[in-house]
Amino acid sequence: MSKADTMLSILWLLRSRKRMTAQQLAEELEIHIRTVYRYINSLCASGAPIIADSGPNGGYQILDHFIDSPLLFNMEEQKALVHASIFAKEAGYPFTDALEQAIGKLKRYTNERQRDQIELHGKGLSVIYPSSTDRLKEFLQILEQAVAQGRSLEMAYDRGRNNVPIIRVFDPYGIIHWKGHWYTVGMCHYRKALRSFRVDRMKQLKWTEQCFERPSSFSARDFLLKNLLPDSLQSDQLVTVRIQGQERLLNELCQHWLFGHALIERDDQEAIFRLGLPSLESYVPYFLLPYGRALKILEPDLLIEKMVEVSTGIATHYKSMKDEKNLIHKESIQH
Repeated sequence: MSKADTMLSILWLLRSRKRMTAQQLAEELEIHIRTVYRYINSLCASGAPIIADSGPNGGYQILDHFIDSPLLFNMEEQKALVHASIFAKEAGYPFTDALEQAIGKLKRYTNERQRDQIELHGKGLSVIYPSSTDRLKEFLQILEQAVAQGRSLEMAYDRGRNNVPIIRVFDPYGIIHWKGHWYTVGMCHYRKALRSFRVDRMKQLKWTEQCFERPSSFSARDFLLKNLLPDSLQSDQLVTVRIQGQERLLNELCQHWLFGHALIERDDQEAIFRLGLPSLESYVPYFLLPYGRALKILEPDLLIEKMVEVSTGIATHYKSMKDEKNLIHKESIQH
């Protein structure tokens, strides 16, 4: 029997009986008593609440709250864990090796029927994400450890536009996966301000001897959203937007990265959002344009006017292209 199997057997025995001595465990499992001591220590180090009582009636036992908790997952929990692992791996989760080992243990300690069900449910779910490089996973592992340990990093970051990457010291407060990309948020010593960076644009990450303390109330997720959507959600002028349409189309619109965060009220035929005025005057009309006449904007009038302006501009653009092609074709026939 493997070490993992033996340790699990010790837990089962202690869970099913009030108290057992090391000698009783050794005899039950047919192993040396020193092996029992060693595995008990490993289980305690892993978080199992095993306590030892000395004396004539002593032995090992597990705290009551652990006895009442299931050691194994039921079928629905197993399925959920396998599906979650698929999402994580496809999103470029940096600790895929450990994740696969955990799922392997999950399958190992189930009966044949449960194992077959896990395999069937695992094959039924697929996720499409951009491929993840080895360097990206390496950087994500470094960033995650730096966040947990409060360690500053030296980072070379490519800002694009053929600029030379700037070397800066960075205190990572968190990592976020958003719209197919990994971001990190924290204190940039070069700018002396909170900044967000895309991990795939990093050229180099090195450990430093500096340490930092992450603000207890800081949310990397909230900061990133405010940073990426400043005119949409954090504007000084928020405007109510009412849109009417079929339930299926409204569901799709509410899942959009912008409208989903701005939703304040919803029923089967109408959705109400609160969006910043600058965004209504710039990119929001272009998000709504692909829906054409399938959606009806009830308010504000400003957005309706912008839709008219954008639609007219596009129609004029393509009409002029068509007229130009017709003129060229007509001239070619005449000659």
